[in-house]
Amino acid sequence: MSQRGFSLVELMISLVLGLVISGAIIQSLVSSRVTNSLNDAIAQVQESGRFIMQRLSRELIQAGRYDQVSAQVDNSTDLVVEAGWIHNRPVALAGDYITNVSLGASQGIAGANDELVVNFQGTADCTGNRHGYAPSDEFHVVNYYFVSQNQLKCTGYDGRVLRGLKVATTSALTVVLLDNVESFQVQYGVSAPSATSEGQAIRYVTANQLASLRASNQHVIAIRLGLLLRSDSGQMQQTVAPQYAVLNETAVTVDKAHYFQVFSKTLTLRNMKNFVRNAQ
Repeated sequence: MSQRGFSLVELMISLVLGLVISGAIIQSLVSSRVTNSLNDAIAQVQESGRFIMQRLSRELIQAGRYDQVSAQVDNSTDLVVEAGWIHNRPVALAGDYITNVSLGASQGIAGANDELVVNFQGTADCTGNRHGYAPSDEFHVVNYYFVSQNQLKCTGYDGRVLRGLKVATTSALTVVLLDNVESFQVQYGVSAPSATSEGQAIRYVTANQLASLRASNQHVIAIRLGLLLRSDSGQMQQTVAPQYAVLNETAVTVDKAHYFQVFSKTLTLRNMKNFVRNAQ
C-alpha cells in the first residue's frame, strides 16, 4: 500500500497558519496583560485618592474649631484668649508661633508642593498624640501637612507649646499619610471683611496672600485641596507623556510608564463660617 505525505506547499501553508494563530494568541495575551496592569494601576490610584481625601476632609474641616460650651477643654491656660487666637488663625502663617517662627502655611515656588498648617481644638493631633493631656480633655492641636520624597506627611504639635504657654511633655511626631504623591496644592477661600461678610468665600487665594488679607480682617472659611497621585510601578506603555494641572498651577508633563490622576476637593469650614457671621 502506497503512502503519501504532505507536499511542500501544504507544509508551508500549515506553517503560515500556525504562525498567524500563534501571533493572534500572543497579541491577545499581551493585550490582556496590558489591560490588567492598567486596571490595577487605576484601582490602586483611585483607592489611594479616596482614602487621602476622606482623611484630610475629616481632619481639616476642624480648622478654627473652639468650643467652650459642650467640650471639656484643659483649662491650664486662658480659654477666652485661646479661643480668639484659634478663631482668627484657622490656618497658621509663619510668625504665628513664638517657639517655631518658620512654621506656617506656604506656597510652593514654581509648582513646588505647598505646605498647610491648621489650628483647632481637638482630642489628639494627626499622629494620635495627646501630648500628655488627660484622656477626657481637648486642647489646642496644630497639624502640619507637607510632602517629602513623594510622601504626604503630617506632624502634630501642641499649640500651647508652640505659643510658649507651656513646656513640652512629649516630642512632636510625624506620620506618613500617603506614598506616590507627585503634587500637593492648596488654595484658601476667604471672606469679605468681617463687618460686611455673609460667611461666604468671595475668592480663592494662595498662602502667600493670606497675611495681607488677615490684616484687613478677612478670614479663611474654606480650604481647596489638589493632589496628583501616581501608581506604584511602571505599568503603562503610553506613546506620549501626558500633562496634568493641579488647581491653579501650570500643567506639568509626567512620565509615560505610570498612571496618574488628579484629585481635588473643597472643604467649607463650618466653624469659621459661624465665627465670621457672629463677628459682625
